[in-house]
Amino acid sequence: MPRTFPIWIALLIGLGSSLTARAQVRVLDAARYHLGTEGFPEWEEFAGKKPHGRKLEIIFAASRNDTEQTLLLRQRDVKQTWQVQLNGRRLGSLVAQETSLVHALAVPPGALRDGTNTLAVLPPTAVDDIVVGDFRLVPTPLRATLGGAFLQLSVSDAAREDAPPIPCRITIVDEFGELAALLPNTTNETQTAVRPGVVYTANGLARIGLLPGTYTVFASRGFEYSVATQSVTVVANETKALALAICRAVPTTGWVAADTHIHTFTHSRHGDATEDERILTIAGEGIELAVATDHNHHADYGDAMARTLTSAHFTSVIGNEVTTKAGHFNAFPIRPGSDVVDANVTNWNALLPAIRATPGVQVITLNHPRDLHSGFVPLGPANFNAVSGTALRGQEFAFDGLEVITSAAMQSDIMLLFRDWFALLNHGHRITALGSSDSHDVSRFILGQGRTYVKCADTNVAALDVAEACRSLREGRALVSFGLLADLVVDGRFGVGELATHVHRGATAVVTVLGPAWVQADRVELIANGIKVAEQRIAPNAGVIKARVPFKLPRFKHDVHLVAIASGPGVTAPFGETPRPYQPTSKRFTPRVLGATNPVWVDADGDGKFTSARAYAEQLVKRHGTDATKLFPALADYDESVAVQAMSLCHAAGKDLRSLEFKKAMRTATSAVQHALVNYAGTVE
Repeated sequence: MPRTFPIWIALLIGLGSSLTARAQVRVLDAARYHLGTEGFPEWEEFAGKKPHGRKLEIIFAASRNDTEQTLLLRQRDVKQTWQVQLNGRRLGSLVAQETSLVHALAVPPGALRDGTNTLAVLPPTAVDDIVVGDFRLVPTPLRATLGGAFLQLSVSDAAREDAPPIPCRITIVDEFGELAALLPNTTNETQTAVRPGVVYTANGLARIGLLPGTYTVFASRGFEYSVATQSVTVVANETKALALAICRAVPTTGWVAADTHIHTFTHSRHGDATEDERILTIAGEGIELAVATDHNHHADYGDAMARTLTSAHFTSVIGNEVTTKAGHFNAFPIRPGSDVVDANVTNWNALLPAIRATPGVQVITLNHPRDLHSGFVPLGPANFNAVSGTALRGQEFAFDGLEVITSAAMQSDIMLLFRDWFALLNHGHRITALGSSDSHDVSRFILGQGRTYVKCADTNVAALDVAEACRSLREGRALVSFGLLADLVVDGRFGVGELATHVHRGATAVVTVLGPAWVQADRVELIANGIKVAEQRIAPNAGVIKARVPFKLPRFKHDVHLVAIASGPGVTAPFGETPRPYQPTSKRFTPRVLGATNPVWVDADGDGKFTSARAYAEQLVKRHGTDATKLFPALADYDESVAVQAMSLCHAAGKDLRSLEFKKAMRTATSAVQHALVNYAGTVE
């Protein structure tokens, strides 16, 4: 059987008594078509390839349909809204999802006409390369077509003797590895959320309608859990039972899995996750602290948790994504009944105090700071010097956390936001790095794929101490996770968020990298003041402990903040596929997973406190002035981060960094000072 004629078509034709004997599947066009804008490829894979066109029309003969029929098609790499029309009548849209999937659309009575018919796929205004095709027409209503067979699924906790069902995500792909068309959910809506190839279940139980055929079923529950996999073939009119078991694999005792950036369609009005469906994804992905952050709305998940019977699985927090034309800020927790901050305020020096004054608020985060919204990029070059961490509009960086990983809004350069964060730390800001999802959808972007592990008592996830968790976030006792988890201990005593004092000569920094068997790590780096000081390659390892690497610390001559970052190849499996960049700056996509720590603050100068690179530079400039011939020799015992801050101070004092004075002084300066001058001078006129 050729690849363009799947097993499920044969099963429908040969065994489809549920579709009646007359229900012959008709192949309208088995080809796959690349649609896009010639000369403007979205991704490298489309470069040099001439698309079929911006739109697609399939001409076929048919008879008028008096009853509903079903259109089946296959699609991949769909980002924008592509409309599907039949004879000028809209049937719906392609699924806005880049993962390959089978899509089913209802063909209403009378949509087909006697004679010639035209099926059209119409493009958006934005550039979007897609592949679509394998169009099939089934002469039965959509619910009957997708109810040709059923899977009765049960997912349990393998670590428990009584093996109780467990909230989870069930992913179903066909024989081509594409997300399967599933019967839309119209019953038991508070217990399951269904999208193409994906089911979230509150209790580990689900009855799923689908086309007869052969499938692979995955059961998962986010980063900390194993994945169960099983193949199954179902024939027409059959309900086949399938039991799978998963278990917690990654130990995170004392750390709470938090997603601090969560949306619903119910309150944010974009995406597709209703409030009840959002609750199912939170429980199904193993998030323990869920912060509701709908746009300019104080959402409370309490009622939805009661309706879905998921209150035992996590603690919810009322929050708000204060969405302005000058950046998006999450604020939480918020006391019920509090007024919503005026989102028309764009001056951060007025906006952030107003957010802070909202009753109950303990944490403010700056979200996706390199994304363009309303013509504004919070950490863009007009607002922020990415080398020195200097605010260019006089705005106060008075937020507590910065999203360095936003899994629904990834950067082409996965390290870009880390470099921004390092610059802020070097400038003297105490800001905690965060991972979050910013998910608005049930399955297009996976909730909790980007997450933050917060130091907090976790014995009862249904009643977490929110104040303790917020305090840990503000103090930097948190780990960023995007498929991996990295932890750091300095001198055997000091963990993330702590001040490491009296660190003895020859001390080590031990980095532990954790992950489930379905994720790999290949590299771990130790970074001091934003500068890589050590790196270790990691061999593939299916165990939970990917690596435990001791790095011997260099003899630091001044205080530094130490951060560990582990990374590895991206996940391609359909239950946890690494998402593409949201606003790409490169046509090349190289998926990576990552785990990062917040800093351990090393008191290398022994004065019992931490001194930032900016503070050292201020001391040196105060002592030696901005005369390069005097300042550059004084910088010899300091790293590039301090030298950058010194260049920033010289520039602010009116010095021309490209002058003969600085060029001459650079000739005898250390390499750190030379690099600092070149890098910083490149950012200013």
